[in-house]
Amino acid sequence: MKKKLLLLGLCAAGAPLFAEEAMEASAPGINSGDTAWVLASAALVLLMTVPALALFYGGLVRKKNILSVMAYSLASALIVTVLWVIGQYSLIFGTTSADPASVRGVSEWLGTFKNVFLAGISPASVHSNAPTIPEFAFSMFQLMFAIITVALISGALVERLRFKAWFIFTVLWSIIVYTPLAHWVWNPEGILWHMGALDFAGGLVVHTSSGISALVAVLVLGPRLGFRKTPINPPANIGYVFIGASLLWVGWFGFNAGSALAGNGLAANAFLVTHLAAAVAGLTWMLFEWIVLKKPSVVGACTGAVAGLVAITPASGFVGVFGAFMIGIIVSAISFTFMSVFRKRFKYDDALDVFSVHGLGGIWGALATGIFATPFINPAAKGLIAGNAAQLGIQALSVLLAAGIAVVGTLIALGLTKILCGGRLRPTEEEEKVGLDLSQHGEQIETE
Repeated sequence: MKKKLLLLGLCAAGAPLFAEEAMEASAPGINSGDTAWVLASAALVLLMTVPALALFYGGLVRKKNILSVMAYSLASALIVTVLWVIGQYSLIFGTTSADPASVRGVSEWLGTFKNVFLAGISPASVHSNAPTIPEFAFSMFQLMFAIITVALISGALVERLRFKAWFIFTVLWSIIVYTPLAHWVWNPEGILWHMGALDFAGGLVVHTSSGISALVAVLVLGPRLGFRKTPINPPANIGYVFIGASLLWVGWFGFNAGSALAGNGLAANAFLVTHLAAAVAGLTWMLFEWIVLKKPSVVGACTGAVAGLVAITPASGFVGVFGAFMIGIIVSAISFTFMSVFRKRFKYDDALDVFSVHGLGGIWGALATGIFATPFINPAAKGLIAGNAAQLGIQALSVLLAAGIAVVGTLIALGLTKILCGGRLRPTEEEEKVGLDLSQHGEQIETE
């Protein structure tokens, strides 16, 4: 995500917006255009969680649980923001040396405490990953990724997780899983950065980690009441699903194109391939449903588009049009097949198919980066087709490490959460039957 800026030496010079007073608030290399783009992108990524993900997930559950699902996304934004300022940013992006490439040892696995409560950061300071924007802008952009990652997990656990348990789990998972993994991939001192792993905007850090963690959590928590006996009711509000998916699509331009951390050609390419992969994947999914189910559904097309957005995320700064086409087609084939065949065969209750879309989509996207990355788009990256088979191996190893910390970290986080919740992660059977809106929040969407 940030590596290409260092490798390509992208350090645009900019002038202050105002007179001499502005010179004190801006470092010499800060570019006002880059800063504006990254700030706008940060807002777009926040939009992806609240309200986009809240609406997308909320529309897919039963009416008695819509508000509880929205509360998961809202709580993620509130909790992670506080954690970020207290120390999560420092532990991810804090560095120990002016020459990160030479650092070995503990710093490869975790950052420092030097920026706790954002200490040492001023309006004039910059981070080595983003030398043309203020570090405050860089930090806020990265915060939005941390927020949505844990929120994605909630889609697998809806309708059967106590809000207290979600609150505690969000804190623990963010610290145990997201913090070290983001450091490994996106900090110049991180172990996967040193290995040469490519993850432009979060295929490993966001989607693989959340998808694998969601599957682990589902297996620990168990299915919803009656899941194996009677079909769960259809989505309560497909209109919410459509609006949420549409907002996710728009927000994803900030997610991927914003990860160039500058208003440049790399951002433009990421914008292009992001939109193309989403369209190709959504169309492919629609055609699959037309062939297999005889009717293309709105929910299916929205799901396919989101799968395309997931898969292109790690590759968006490294692949061109051909790569985007292939990534979009193949991710729909993978996710649609898994949801249609394997999920039913194994009968696990991943309520909103987080593993099928985000887990498998993120894994495919990470591997596809190792296949389709081309120096024509980014001279810092060369994949299998461009003659560098080793990159695919590096991507595969990075997927294994991401999956490993997701599995182990999620089990630890759930175990500690259960202890702190008095041994009970789920509501009582009666509370589940009534619905989590009333039993957990004391409110509900009015019925006609």
